Amino acid sequence: MKYMPNAQDFPFLAKGGEMGRLIQQTDWNNSPLGPIESWETSLRATLGIVLSCPFPMFLLWGEDLLCFYNDAYRPSLGVEGKHPAIGKKGREVWADIWDFIGPLIDRVIRTGESVSFQDQLVGFYRNGRMEDIYWTFCYSAVFDDSGKINGVVITCTETTDTVVTRRKLEESERRLRSMILRAPVSIAILQGPDYVVEIANNKSLQIWGRSGEEVLGQPILEAMPELKTQGIEAILDEVYSTGKIFSTAELPVQLHRNGKLETAYVNFSCEPLFNSSGEIDGIMAVGIDVTEQVMSRQKILESETLFRAIADNIPNLAWMADADGWIYWYNKKWYEYTGKTPEEMEGWGWQSVHDPNVLDTVLTKWKHSLKKGEPFEMVFPLKGKDGRFRQFLTRVLPLYDEHGKIVQWFGSNTDIEDQKSFRDELEKQVKERTAELLKLNESLKKSEERYHLMVEEVQDYAILYISKEGIVENWNTGAQKIKGYPAAEIIGRSFSNFYTEEDRKRGLPMTLLNKAIEKGKATQEGWRVKKDGSRFWASVVITAVHNDQREIIGFSKVTHDLTEKKEAADALEAKKTELEEKNAELQRMNKELQSFAYISSHDLQEPLRKIQTFASRIIEKEYASLSDKGRELFNRMQRSAEQMQALINDLLAYSRTNTAEHVYQKVSLATVIERIKQDLREELEEKQGEIILKTDVEVNVIHFQFQQMFYNLISNSIKFSRPGTPLRIAVWAERVSGTSIPVKHLPHDRDYWHIQVRDNGIGFEPEYNERIFELFQRLHGKSEYKGTGIGLSIVKKIAENHGGNISASGQPGQGATFDIYLPVERM
Repeated sequence: MKYMPNAQDFPFLAKGGEMGRLIQQTDWNNSPLGPIESWETSLRATLGIVLSCPFPMFLLWGEDLLCFYNDAYRPSLGVEGKHPAIGKKGREVWADIWDFIGPLIDRVIRTGESVSFQDQLVGFYRNGRMEDIYWTFCYSAVFDDSGKINGVVITCTETTDTVVTRRKLEESERRLRSMILRAPVSIAILQGPDYVVEIANNKSLQIWGRSGEEVLGQPILEAMPELKTQGIEAILDEVYSTGKIFSTAELPVQLHRNGKLETAYVNFSCEPLFNSSGEIDGIMAVGIDVTEQVMSRQKILESETLFRAIADNIPNLAWMADADGWIYWYNKKWYEYTGKTPEEMEGWGWQSVHDPNVLDTVLTKWKHSLKKGEPFEMVFPLKGKDGRFRQFLTRVLPLYDEHGKIVQWFGSNTDIEDQKSFRDELEKQVKERTAELLKLNESLKKSEERYHLMVEEVQDYAILYISKEGIVENWNTGAQKIKGYPAAEIIGRSFSNFYTEEDRKRGLPMTLLNKAIEKGKATQEGWRVKKDGSRFWASVVITAVHNDQREIIGFSKVTHDLTEKKEAADALEAKKTELEEKNAELQRMNKELQSFAYISSHDLQEPLRKIQTFASRIIEKEYASLSDKGRELFNRMQRSAEQMQALINDLLAYSRTNTAEHVYQKVSLATVIERIKQDLREELEEKQGEIILKTDVEVNVIHFQFQQMFYNLISNSIKFSRPGTPLRIAVWAERVSGTSIPVKHLPHDRDYWHIQVRDNGIGFEPEYNERIFELFQRLHGKSEYKGTGIGLSIVKKIAENHGGNISASGQPGQGATFDIYLPVERM
């Protein structure tokens, strides 16, 4: 019967759990370690520590780096992964990541120094697929009984969930900040009891009249000292101390912007921000600038006040109703005559002052006017506050909006009780006066609109009148805005104050006046000086003003601030110089790349060929003298040299896609495919492969690059064909509109050739659709499929060189599809 050790015989396995039992059940007699009872004390002691540790640990022991691990490490190997790996060689178990961990293990064994990483990406195969896994781990040396380093112990923790969660949080924070910065309302985050500005979006900076550098990281009341005396500090303190939300509409705030204090009206709210402990640690301030709406309403109120003042002082009773006839306003004369209150008269309350015998007729005619939108005119009695009725001539006219829709009615009642004999004439006068009043009201409204429009238009220009001697006599608001002087400070002074010291010394102001005298007009561009001493770039037009006798009596001077245009022109010139320098640098780098290509194709390959040649000669002539190990090493050396040769050739091909001349010519797709069939005849026959060209097109391309593209794609299909299944590669092409292609960054206002290459090979996971084109990207181990990971990178570069694009899609076991989009005409 086979001897099976137990935990009592070997205490170091007693607390080893599942892995300890697995070690007991393993037959070690034929392993390099021999039976358990012969193991070194150091190995037993180390395994005792590893197996009983609650943290994931892995041990690689001996020359073959045999694998041991504890129960805590077991879940990291997945459900369909590398478990059980106990007693297996480390290089075999971790072949997929040995290129990464092998050098680390060699370093620890060679130097005895520990190696550690935090949140390191080390992906390997588990759970039936390749997974990206992040680790925090430490590699430490382990000594045998003689004191010699004989292994490596690995203490590790998988941090994939932590890394993914942290990245999601960072992305979430980035999106939140982006939303705040781009929000259409003012949003600011103020931190701590000093209300330090942590975030202020573009709308906030626009309302405050500040730049980000002026406020970010500063206490808000220090960055904007004008707020200290306006009660803002008390509002912030109340929210911060009580946690109550403050909200108000049309809050007037004085802000220092555009070089002066301006009053802004803001719909404003403050909300407390809480930390993870539930304590208030900041405030979010939200504001909407409603200055324009408030000012517009104030203007409307001013206009309405003016209108009512006029209406209250006419000798007629007057009133206004909405489109449905609901009367909402009477003038003062109405209340003086009727003795009624506004509450009694509102709406249809006016019926109480009408004669009941006539009221039905009045109502019928008034409702007819409302329905038809026609003017109303009628004579009927109204009762005064003394209880007596007097005859009134009543006329009501509809008022329309810009769309021709009735929005209100204007009515007037004229007392004609004492003028019955002159009724016809009086009716005519009332009609004319009412029309004049409406016309005057409309004219006033239009005049006010034109005046405000003119002021707004002219504020971008400084317009002034100067005397023959150059003294400023008149000054508009645009001049104050541009030059900074109020009219009172500049009228009576020489206009030369706006010119720089250099221009005044060379007499430029008077030169311009003399030129205007001689030619009628003088124009000039140059630097001018504002009141605060700062400079601005101005376009100036000075025109001579004449009297009826054609004598010059003064000058008009119009100045336009073109500072932004000047700065943009200067920046454009600087950008042009920068681009020229970068172009020269690009040409230099291109020459260096060509030199590198030459070295790659000659100097680097020459010693490589010698290595291959010498290795071949040794194997041919000294084969019998070599040991099996020596033959294996020479074979491995030749394979490595061949891999290096392929890598150099692929790198050279990749570099040529950038440096080669782009000479376009018409090429038949069928010709290209036929050439590739000849070049890859043996490989296709080996795979029982067939290339099927479904449609032929003639494309305008760089011939050798186009040939290289399809050579790489078809070689790729051959390399990744399914064993035992005849290879089928289908190629077809069609002309499509740019609006129908799925590639967003390509121009959609042109047509493209859509060329598709599809095979029935091993395919790949959809998650690698993009990564498959990355330089040196490999989805399989070198031992499974040969290659350098550059072929598809070359394909993508060639597509981009033609102004096009390539994408890939696939499913494991179902083949791969490559979609190429190339412009129909040369770009």
